[in-house]
Amino acid sequence: MSYRGPNVIHRMIAVLAFSFLSMGAMAQANTSNTHDNQTTELLAIIHAGKLVDLTHSFSASTPVWSGFGQAVITPAKDPKTGQPYTIDKDGFRANYFSMVGQYGTHVDPPAHFDAHGATIDAIALNQMILPLVVFDITGLLQKDPDHALSVNDILSWEKMHGRVPSGSFAALRTDMSKDWDTNPTRFKRSPFPAWSLAAVQFLIEQRGVVAIGHESLDTDTTEHMDSETWLLQHGHYQIEAMANLGQVPAIGAVLIAMWPKVKNGDGFPARVMAVVPADVSQAH
Repeated sequence: MSYRGPNVIHRMIAVLAFSFLSMGAMAQANTSNTHDNQTTELLAIIHAGKLVDLTHSFSASTPVWSGFGQAVITPAKDPKTGQPYTIDKDGFRANYFSMVGQYGTHVDPPAHFDAHGATIDAIALNQMILPLVVFDITGLLQKDPDHALSVNDILSWEKMHGRVPSGSFAALRTDMSKDWDTNPTRFKRSPFPAWSLAAVQFLIEQRGVVAIGHESLDTDTTEHMDSETWLLQHGHYQIEAMANLGQVPAIGAVLIAMWPKVKNGDGFPARVMAVVPADVSQAH
């Protein structure tokens, strides 16, 4: 491609990783200038580009699988009085949240489908900051509204954008997310556009993809959730109910996914964003 996106992306990831891993050393006088320069470089790359929020807000009415049910969000109460804390009375307020881990935009770790799989607290930090590739199948949905991404679709994508980079996060754009707030009934339709098992296996085994994400609440519409089962039982995580994938390019952005570090957690709402460097953003 004509822009310098992939080089900038790899540099940004390297500087991000170095900054995180070397925080303890920043206090040393003989390295402070180096770290200052690296921090300045990283911030310059980020601020010159675009940040895209790939996360839905969630509430008690958020779409969720019927087997889990809606969240219950209530004010926290003083156990002595039974009255909710308020800013006027107590100077603060807080909420209790009762909900399944797979709620809103969320992470599914391998442990979600594998008794011996990694939980969310065991996923390495370097697997949460990854080059992002986006497979846009919205153009195929007019003829096939429930199209499942195929290996041929991936190969066609590669003819336009180059080989899927090893170590990437692969996201599937279907524009289902546009119904999240405005038409939640349609959002929860089934079947829906999804991943085929062959495509997931190809991306993991042949292209070295680390994790995947999509706009729907499930990876695929097969009876036994073949794609999701295979992915999680082979040690990879996924992000479900992603938003705004239409605002990021097919290649050249960095995905940052974060979630609370719940001990032995089987899933949890996540905050996911894309960093699109300036030269990539201008080319998009």
